[in-house]
Amino acid sequence: MKRIKIGLIQQSNSENVKDNLRKLHDNISALAEHGAELVILQELHNSLYFCQVENTDNFDLAEPIPGPSTDFFGNLAKKYGIVLVTSLFEKRAAGLYHNTAVVFEKDGSIVGIYRKNHIPDDPAYYEKFYFTPGDLGFHPIQTSIGKLGVQICWDQWYPEGARLMALQGAELLIYPTAIGYESSDTPEEQARQREAWITVQRGHAVANGIPVIAVNRVGWESDPSGQTNGIQFWGSSFVAGPQGEIIAQGPNDREINMLVDIDLERSENVRRWWPFFRDRRVDEFEGLTKRFID
Repeated sequence: MKRIKIGLIQQSNSENVKDNLRKLHDNISALAEHGAELVILQELHNSLYFCQVENTDNFDLAEPIPGPSTDFFGNLAKKYGIVLVTSLFEKRAAGLYHNTAVVFEKDGSIVGIYRKNHIPDDPAYYEKFYFTPGDLGFHPIQTSIGKLGVQICWDQWYPEGARLMALQGAELLIYPTAIGYESSDTPEEQARQREAWITVQRGHAVANGIPVIAVNRVGWESDPSGQTNGIQFWGSSFVAGPQGEIIAQGPNDREINMLVDIDLERSENVRRWWPFFRDRRVDEFEGLTKRFID
């Protein structure tokens, strides 16, 4: 039986990057000491979620890959002997930036990267100002503990990316995330949004017969412009099994380190019971490449 222990770090952030990194180090260390083989961090974990405003000064937060942050996290992966999934603001060239997941092997080396493909542009989530859409496609990253289908936040609403990862042998779907409540929405609307977020990802698990891991930030972050009341990030990081069952879920209002044991062989049995890949009508899917069918 192939089982792995996965660590999820649901963290609140401050404007002090060094403090955030120190906290991440402590949390990674704690999970590794309890047996985590794979540790996953939330989206843009080094800083506050700066995309609430369009401000060119925020580009100073970006780094090249490899660079200082990959050195820092690579050293931690090596020190603790873990596979580590991170999410960084990548400076690829002057005026060219990406929201990029970097995966480190147990020896500290960069084993693969994924650049966020779907970029939102909504009130308080002005990501198109900062990030160029990814150009690496949807390809899982092979590691010593399995093949990881890593995407980022807004990608989690799109079944196509999840399917492409699964069709290439991904054993886990992983989504570093930064999503929360808009303060002007009613409590009922906020609850609907959070439940929709959970439900769509559980659907990816069911449709592809593999576990899904979503790691979200938590806590309130102010809007520097003062135009809104900021974002209350809803946490609720979770692991869903290959039938969409919730294996573990974090709270929506506080930080937590989660250690979750996953049986990767169970996906094989689920796919035997529900052979969705066998029954796909791939000869009828041409329309999926169109923006809209009139």
